[in-house]
Amino acid sequence: MIDSHCHLEMFEGKEEEIIRRAYDAGVTAIITISSDKESIEQAIKIAEKYPMVYAAIGIHPHDAVQLDDDVLKYIFEKSRHPKVIAIGEIGLDYHYNHSPKDIQIKAFKEQLNLAKEIGLPVIVHSREAFEDTYNILKESQVKTGVMHCFSGNVYQAKKFIELGFFISISGVITFKNANKIKEVATSIPDEQIIIETDAPYLAPEPMRGKKNEPAYLIYIAEALAKLRGVTLEDIDRITTVNTKRLFKIGELPEGEISYKIRDTLYLNITNKCTNVCKFCVRFHTDYVKGHNLRLKKEPTAEELIETIGEPKNYKEIVFCGYGEPFLRFDLIKDVAKWIKEKGGKVRINTNGHGNLIHGRRILEELKGLIDSISISLNAHDRETYSKICNPLYLDAYDGVIEFIKDAKKYIPYVQVTVVNVEGVDIKKCEEIANSLGVKLKVRNLNQVG
Repeated sequence: MIDSHCHLEMFEGKEEEIIRRAYDAGVTAIITISSDKESIEQAIKIAEKYPMVYAAIGIHPHDAVQLDDDVLKYIFEKSRHPKVIAIGEIGLDYHYNHSPKDIQIKAFKEQLNLAKEIGLPVIVHSREAFEDTYNILKESQVKTGVMHCFSGNVYQAKKFIELGFFISISGVITFKNANKIKEVATSIPDEQIIIETDAPYLAPEPMRGKKNEPAYLIYIAEALAKLRGVTLEDIDRITTVNTKRLFKIGELPEGEISYKIRDTLYLNITNKCTNVCKFCVRFHTDYVKGHNLRLKKEPTAEELIETIGEPKNYKEIVFCGYGEPFLRFDLIKDVAKWIKEKGGKVRINTNGHGNLIHGRRILEELKGLIDSISISLNAHDRETYSKICNPLYLDAYDGVIEFIKDAKKYIPYVQVTVVNVEGVDIKKCEEIANSLGVKLKVRNLNQVG
């Protein structure tokens, strides 16, 4: 895990033991954040001393009165240091107003301009100042950064995400009555979420009342995993990849041909597809739950089997990646046969174009090899389907309906899915599913995996 925000200089010479405890708890990198001119120098010194520590430099809104031309020049000079990876924390705090509002705004704008000039992301503190923070960020055209220790609501989080910002979740989500931030933590997309301790502040449960430290990041990750219905391993991977992407630290994973989410293994066998769906995640990110699914080459059956290992270790093994699995029908048959021989369960997630792709009814060939299938219906009629999915085939929607009917004959469990986007009549989709005798699953936009 990565603690994306803490203040190591505030541990008064005990940084080494704090960092050691964090490492032992599974934290592999820490970003220490400055708030005034003195802490800038301290943060850089700590980052120089410990390979797993990086520094962010800037003037906190509480200390905005410090920011003059000399301090701005000092930040600019120090930003060239190889361990400095962001400008922050900067922003607005109208709760305490330790610095006058106009001075906070001026300091915020100046540091945003600096970050834009030197090409570093920003770490933004915003408390009881949503409108000004949002408007200033939008006007600045700074598109890379994070809303640290986010305390706003779902609407506000979405507005910052629209600007390209990540949302950082702190130990507040472990507090009993923190319902607002828990709602935020469950609603934002996987690719926009990171975690932090803000140590030595805001210790999470069950450490509340103690001095917070990066080792306690595990409690935040566990709480977030529970809220989002995934495993701790999933949250570790998702937030680590996101923090690396944001701050350009460490190595990012290459394209994966098999990837685990919860207790299910997914097989990513092609990035090609016969639809160009407007909502498809592959058009705006390489990642699903922290896994890079952008393939450099398509895998062979042998390569897939090697990555699977023991099929019975998983609840099920799913042919599902960044493309349409039935474009590689022969590979599906070979790998599915091997999985079934080893006692595993097989599912296929498909757009339902299999018969159209191969010019024949193919599902009888999978009888006994597939336990379940999920088919993307996506719309209530041909016209809507064409607008949303932009299919390769003119008769694609009719082909999907026929494919669903065939699936009922040869595969034990069949469900169809729709994404809840504008223009799709969910009630009519339910009626279609009922008439075909299959289950319907409604997926929310940006909810993948």
